[in-house]
Amino acid sequence: MANNYVAYVGCYNNGTDNGINIFDMDVEKGRITKRKDIKISNASFITFSNSKKYLYAICDNGVSSYLIKEDGDLEFINTSSINGMRGCHLTVTYNDHFIIVSGYHDGKITVLRLNDDGSVGSITDEVFHKGLGSIAERNFRPHVNWSVFTPDNELLCVCDLGIDQIKVYEFNHDTGKLKLYDIIRTQLESAPRQMHFSPDGRFAYVVCELKNYINVYSYDKTRKERFEFIQNIFTVRKGHKSNSAASDFIFSNDGNNALCSNAGDNTVTIYGINKETGLLSSISSLPISGDYPKYISIFPDDKHIMSLNNEGNTITIFTIHFKRGLIVMNGPEIKIAKPNNMIIKEL
Repeated sequence: MANNYVAYVGCYNNGTDNGINIFDMDVEKGRITKRKDIKISNASFITFSNSKKYLYAICDNGVSSYLIKEDGDLEFINTSSINGMRGCHLTVTYNDHFIIVSGYHDGKITVLRLNDDGSVGSITDEVFHKGLGSIAERNFRPHVNWSVFTPDNELLCVCDLGIDQIKVYEFNHDTGKLKLYDIIRTQLESAPRQMHFSPDGRFAYVVCELKNYINVYSYDKTRKERFEFIQNIFTVRKGHKSNSAASDFIFSNDGNNALCSNAGDNTVTIYGINKETGLLSSISSLPISGDYPKYISIFPDDKHIMSLNNEGNTITIFTIHFKRGLIVMNGPEIKIAKPNNMIIKEL
């Protein structure tokens, strides 16, 4: 496999010069080498346009856009306000016409128009979540943490870990307006953090942060009730459920396996996936050699994984053997301030 890949890491940085870090990737060796910093304030989440021509980043002032140059470098385009507190997650529509910002701090979904030149335009809709969770510290008011479109692009699923709900919205791809369609209610104090659809679009996997488990649903747009709950499986080993929080979930590139990182426990759990039923089976749960693995990423060849250790200020890299359920440290840790998420692009 050619080594013409570049990785971008969004970081909390408190106004210093390393809000976005650019790394060159050596896929064969399973290593990354830092190329440069991009100055931006607290790039807590970054994502690509679906065309892969542009990169969008959350920042203190809203959402910033960048042109991705031929060599993978970034050229600033503009920043647009979200009329609220700094967001925590971004989703781009399939046609690159809109971008959706999840607001953890103010419990708001913000939709902004994207222009043909990649710049971020004006707000088309704002929806504040309402309601109360429990009396637990993180579950007493709305915290919008994640959004994802259903595979048919008709509905936007929005994870609110503060009120234990996934609100499902109809999305108008012409106007950028939202209309509530349904609500998926998860277990009390489960804190649904992320939702991911299987590559074939038949199943959805919801990471529940505080209960340390994953809820699995089948998805069928022809049913009145599109989501059907089919499995609940833990992300940590028995006896490790206290002082731990499920953090990030990814699929292997071949779709045969999944990974979930766990903060506090500081582990990664490897799952097998039954592609017919969508069910997960635990293979192993192993230490990730870093503090608070907030995000995990996998190399394009499925042979190495990276753990972005937010509180440890490191990236640790492992060779992974899925069938054996084994990860082996691959080289020294990489020092980086407060890494939050990573995206990878082939040049």
